[in-house]
Amino acid sequence: MGLFELILLAVGLSLDAFSVSICKGLGMARVNWLTTLELALAFGLFQAGMPLIGWALGSQFLWLIEPVDHWIAFILLALIGGGMIREALEGQGDIERGSVDHVPLNELLMLAIATSIDALASGIALAPLEIDIVCAVVLIGIITFCLSFAGVLIGNRFGARHRKIASIVGGAILILIGAKVLLEHLGILAL
Repeated sequence: MGLFELILLAVGLSLDAFSVSICKGLGMARVNWLTTLELALAFGLFQAGMPLIGWALGSQFLWLIEPVDHWIAFILLALIGGGMIREALEGQGDIERGSVDHVPLNELLMLAIATSIDALASGIALAPLEIDIVCAVVLIGIITFCLSFAGVLIGNRFGARHRKIASIVGGAILILIGAKVLLEHLGILAL
């Protein structure tokens, strides 16, 4: 696997994190640089760490992880997305302009895990290939970090004026990402 293929793999793996970052940016009253950095770092670290773990485990434990990985991703994303929609509808998502938005640590970890579960499987798939795993995980982490950081900025740029509807749309997108992962793994949806 060459550099071009690794870059394509990294971009493909980071798209879920990018989408979630856009959703989080949509919900921000204004860009909070610390929160943006926290999101990008968490997504980048988990996207880099999961393939490394998968590569280290090889295919020895694939039978244990593969049957439930899609359910874990679906449940986590559905819970977070449902929470975003509930908060928006109850008015809890309304934040005054100029206030600081923050993503709680438990939510940040759930999002990072949910968006990186597929990366674990890709690491398992990389195990039999002759590949520089350090180069691969660093590239995956950097690309995910950059796309996640940009995703928050893009989401905030378009969502600041329409915070409530943006939170509802963002929550729905998270639920749809989870459903897509679930349906693809169940063989119902082929993309």
